Amino acid sequence: MEIEFDVKMTSGDLYDYMLHHTYGSMSGLIGAVAGALMVVAGFSGAGVLCIIAGIVILLYLPVTLFLKSKQQFLANPAFKQPLHYKLTEEGIEVSQGEEVQSQKWEDMYKAVSTTKSLVIYTTAVNAAIFPRRDLGEHLPAVIEIISKHMPPKKVKIRF
Repeated sequence: MEIEFDVKMTSGDLYDYMLHHTYGSMSGLIGAVAGALMVVAGFSGAGVLCIIAGIVILLYLPVTLFLKSKQQFLANPAFKQPLHYKLTEEGIEVSQGEEVQSQKWEDMYKAVSTTKSLVIYTTAVNAAIFPRRDLGEHLPAVIEIISKHMPPKKVKIRF
C-alpha cells in the first residue's frame, strides 16, 4: 500500500499542533491546573489578586503559542509551498521541490490525533503534521497504514 498527498501548512495548523504538544506535557498540565486552582481559590475567598493571577496563567500559554505559531509560519520558507508526502510500506517520504527526506516506520516516535490533524512525531519534539482537510478521502487509509506499521502503544489516533 502506498498513499500520496500534499499538505499546505497554515499558522492555524501549527497552533493546533503546539497546543496539543504543550498541554500533552507535564509542564503544560501543571500550568493549566495551577491557573484553574488559583481562580477557584480566588472565588473561594482568597481574593481578587488570586483570580487575576489565575486568569493570567491560564491565558499566557495559549496566547504565546498563538504568537509563536504565527512567527514560525512566517519565518519558515518550507511552509510557503506545499509538502508532498508519500506513505509506503517502508516509511514516510516528504518532498518539496528537489529536496527529499525519508524516515522508516520503526524510527517514528509516536502518532497522535488532534481535532484538526494527524501528527506523527519523528522525535520527541519534531513532527510531521497532516491536516485532516488535506487528507480528505485518504484519512482512513493514512490511519490504517500508520496503525499497521507502528506499535499500538505508540499510536493514539481517534477517527
